Amino acid sequence: MARTPTPGPGTEEREKSRELGALRALLPFLAPYRGLMIAAILALVLTAMISLTLPLAVRRVIDNFGTGEAELLDQYFVAALIIAALLAVGTGLRYALVTRFGERVVADIRKAVFDRVISMSPAFYENLMTGEVLSRITTDTTLILSVIGSSVSIALRNMLIVTGGLVLMLFTSAKLTAMVLLIVPAVIVPILVLGRRLRVLSRENQDWIAASSGNASESLGAVQTVQAFTNEAASQSQFAQMTEASYDAAQRRIKTRALMTIIVIFLVFAGVVGVLWMGARDVRADQMTPGALVQFVIYAVMVAGGVAALSEIWGELQRAAGATERLVELLRTEDTVQDPAAAIALPSPVAGRIAFEDVHFRYPARPDVQALDGVNLSINPGETVAFVGPSGAGKTTIIQLILRFYDPASGRITLDGVDLRDVSRAAFRRSVALVPQDPVIFAASARENIRFGRPDATDAEIDAAAEAAAAHGFISALPDGYDSYLGERGVMLSGGQKQRIAIARAILRDAPVLLLDEATSALDAESERAVQAAVDRLSADRTTLIVAHRLATVKKADRIVVLEAGRIVDMGTHDELVTKGGLYARLARLQFTDGLADV
Repeated sequence: MARTPTPGPGTEEREKSRELGALRALLPFLAPYRGLMIAAILALVLTAMISLTLPLAVRRVIDNFGTGEAELLDQYFVAALIIAALLAVGTGLRYALVTRFGERVVADIRKAVFDRVISMSPAFYENLMTGEVLSRITTDTTLILSVIGSSVSIALRNMLIVTGGLVLMLFTSAKLTAMVLLIVPAVIVPILVLGRRLRVLSRENQDWIAASSGNASESLGAVQTVQAFTNEAASQSQFAQMTEASYDAAQRRIKTRALMTIIVIFLVFAGVVGVLWMGARDVRADQMTPGALVQFVIYAVMVAGGVAALSEIWGELQRAAGATERLVELLRTEDTVQDPAAAIALPSPVAGRIAFEDVHFRYPARPDVQALDGVNLSINPGETVAFVGPSGAGKTTIIQLILRFYDPASGRITLDGVDLRDVSRAAFRRSVALVPQDPVIFAASARENIRFGRPDATDAEIDAAAEAAAAHGFISALPDGYDSYLGERGVMLSGGQKQRIAIARAILRDAPVLLLDEATSALDAESERAVQAAVDRLSADRTTLIVAHRLATVKKADRIVVLEAGRIVDMGTHDELVTKGGLYARLARLQFTDGLADV
């Protein structure tokens, strides 16, 4: 069933904000390029002034057409040609400057939004799909580019044309100008009334586009699962519903804009016809020269065209305002995890002592479930501690809190005696290496995927890390060895191969704290033994935390912590816990006695 776009933070407040006020949020991105903006405005003013001089030349030509002064007539035509050349050069210059300005500003906006969302904690993505974020970075910024790089320039030019044209019309014929001005209120009213409706429809259209983009991203990211369960038709239907909803919203927007355009253009040109009728009568009565009438009509057409263009651009500005609001939402969203204003440095070198002190935590998306309930735990430097327990017991939550993807609701977590909330996230994360349960493989070569753990690593160090992770063999067998492209999400690799790449990445990082979240769950027995041996060597002088369902991988741990419903219910070595009985002994009996250890 299609998902209705979820209003973002501050939607009600935003809907109450009037029209184009949201575009003020773009000012900080415009400020660094004042020089380019001023040059573009000067070129724009120049072309507008040149455009306004053309009717003056036309009047001279017409009024002197029958005088017989050929030399003077030639001069007027040459002047008109020079003006046209200046207009062409000025227009080209204006286009180049404005387009460059727009591209530069939008590039900065895209970078600012990406910089913001890439550093947001996982809680941010619990309510917002990554596809929707990508839609805002691409579709919404494209709308803003259209406005900054084109529409605003055209709007300013037409405002100058309208203003200058009205002044020159007044000097040409005050009576005819007064008649034109009577039409202006009739033109402005539909722009204001329908423009407000257009803004709401534009926002709705963009929301549906983002929702369909998020849906497509999710389905394509899990395309094998979709196909395996023969759910292609359901996915197609859901995407089609969202796309049709987007289309329907666009149709409503188009109809509103078309209606506004029809009304405005009709009123404007109806006024021009009326002016022509009155002007023709004045020419017949010798109250106006034919050249003056033509000059007035040209100015009237220019003003009418300018007003009509402004009504079109108003719709573009409305859409850009909606797009700006959506981007500003991302830029102004407060992260639930913040770096301290005055960060404390960790001891150097980091020993790896970790402590949980009465830690309570609930996930923002599940506030009624206690993920960790009063956890107290001290882990010594160099110690290997395994966490076991049923699904949902809080094992992975331990890892996420150590990485400070979330902050505890109460209590604190320390590294070498320093509260993680007092240290910048980048600083302490450099001391941590992670092998996640679902290994992430980037669309790059095998070498670059491993080098992600330490960007300054040499090729020899990468080869050594791959050897230690039992990955060298299959990587060497790839068509281009370590330079082989692994495809999006590592589509060319098996699950076990992906996991060994992730382990090699963590080995290369060479951090004092090693976090293994189901790190060997996708390995076959032979690879698991090889990787386990590598992990044993790697963890000898590092603080290692292991999350595992398969108890065979944690038998050698210095300590095993048994979790249930977010609480520590038992702790000890494998032998001690088996002898003691309880939850761990029951899990061990199920896996070892029933022969499920390698399942």
